[in-house]
Amino acid sequence: MTALLAQLHLALVFLTRLPLPPLRALPEGGLARAMRLFPLAGAVVGGLAALAYLFGRLLFPPPLAALLALAAALLATGCLHEDGLADMADGFGGGKDKARKLEIMRDSRIGSYGVAALVMSLALRAAALASFADPWRAAAALVAAHALARGMIPLVMQLMGPARDNGLGHGAGQPSRSDAGTALLLAALIALLVLPLPQAALAVAGGALAALAVTRLALRHLGGHTGDVLGAVEQAVEVGVLLMVLVK
Repeated sequence: MTALLAQLHLALVFLTRLPLPPLRALPEGGLARAMRLFPLAGAVVGGLAALAYLFGRLLFPPPLAALLALAAALLATGCLHEDGLADMADGFGGGKDKARKLEIMRDSRIGSYGVAALVMSLALRAAALASFADPWRAAAALVAAHALARGMIPLVMQLMGPARDNGLGHGAGQPSRSDAGTALLLAALIALLVLPLPQAALAVAGGALAALAVTRLALRHLGGHTGDVLGAVEQAVEVGVLLMVLVK
């Protein structure tokens, strides 16, 4: 139990900007091992976003409540995944070869491809949330989306190796197959706890398709993943889950 709590603490410190006690030390391979609990960290972020959404629905029309939910998630994560999406879009859109794409992705400046990707990600999520007639269903979809989005990251890391021999994607380590499977199972269980079975099944399917789409794109452009690619996976899965839950 102590080890699990330590891994959850590590997952929360890595994935969020919540005011938590700092890590005493990061054991070798500790982050890779903690990835099995990424869905729990995602559920925490999704829960905060859901609370902001429900509060917003008490006072404002659905579009404003949706923006409040997104703002809460952005504050909780420090725009970690949005930054990855923007960098990946700039690199894939502006680079002529792998080396140039990786160089662009490391540039802290944002270009037109990155801006367009961020606008589309935020707009799709906001529009989806604003379209839910039932605020509790939207809140549940937020929890499921954030849990599944983090739960798919270890799976993607199993499907392809790092694209470079340094950087965040390489330094995080490689989660084992069992840890990747645990993360996916835990994410699916969270979705099942907050959503009816048909919606939970659609959420998992939509998230998996989104993750596989980014994986295929990364393999074609880079031959592997980076931290930015993993951030883009998280964003794509969020969008995919929200849209699929809205369909049913």
